[in-house]
Amino acid sequence: MAGKDRRRRLGDWGERVAALHLEGQGYTIVDRNWRCRQGELDLVARSGDLWLFVEVRTRRGRAMGTPEESLKRGKAEQVLLMAQHYLYEHGLEDVEWRADLIAVELDENGALLRVEQIENIAPPW
Repeated sequence: MAGKDRRRRLGDWGERVAALHLEGQGYTIVDRNWRCRQGELDLVARSGDLWLFVEVRTRRGRAMGTPEESLKRGKAEQVLLMAQHYLYEHGLEDVEWRADLIAVELDENGALLRVEQIENIAPPW
């Protein structure tokens, strides 16, 4: 159980870092951890007329690969499906939108190495 809690804390921390990154880019965070039957969207943000649906991947060290490598095709497709569900549920069917990945990478000691926003998720990268 301790490993699961540690991973959850790391994921929560990465989502906060990603939200700060987006806010620094001029986005407003509209929703965090929005849930529906298909799963959970980490972040929903907006800048002007553009709605952004974000999958955040956080990795400490490279033993399990990079954050980008952890996003498989099935999850990317799930994010796109959830984004469409979100738009429909909120009456936003005719807005401009996209789904991005934000990769948060730390070194082995926990120091932040990078925060990278990758537009239009569609693996493989």
